[in-house]
Amino acid sequence: MINTQLAGALEPPWGGGVSPFAVSWQKLMMWLFIIGDALLFAGFLAGYGFVRLANPTWPNQFEVFHIEFIGLMTFVLITSSATMATAVGGAKVGNRQQVLRFLGLTILGGLAFLGMQVYEWSTLIGAGAGLTSNPWGVPQFGAAFFVITGFHGTHVFTGVLILTITAIRFVRGRTRFEGVELAGLYWHFVDLVWVFIFTLFYLI
Repeated sequence: MINTQLAGALEPPWGGGVSPFAVSWQKLMMWLFIIGDALLFAGFLAGYGFVRLANPTWPNQFEVFHIEFIGLMTFVLITSSATMATAVGGAKVGNRQQVLRFLGLTILGGLAFLGMQVYEWSTLIGAGAGLTSNPWGVPQFGAAFFVITGFHGTHVFTGVLILTITAIRFVRGRTRFEGVELAGLYWHFVDLVWVFIFTLFYLI
């Protein structure tokens, strides 16, 4: 009897159906993508940390960047994460107007962030910064800045496209709750990555 109970306790809950983790394949693929992409960002940030520690004359970020402006960018992106969560909540309860309103606000937040990033890039490029050189002494500084922020900016731009497509499909009735939720998962991931970039690259 004990052996039977033990065998039942050890038996995996999945019985061979189409959903081994009790989620749809779309959500499973999104989580696998997020995990892989998170490892990629972690590799970039770890490489940045190694290069920075190897250069004792690394430029002072507070002398190079306008931290208040970067803080505003961060606030905009975090706020867009809140509007995205509200859109997902609206999709869950079937509130069509709430979904479209807050998807639109999230898209505007993403575009505002990208616009501010373009301004930041143009300012540094105007000051002489590039991938191989910059006026602050350490050549790797420019490379780290443009690669990390550019890679993240590409993700934000992709996220804006995804949200726009999701909104159009939702209006046409071709996307329901799960589609909005999947777009939200990607957007929250992009926002979370920026928090790490802001902390490790701009503040520390």
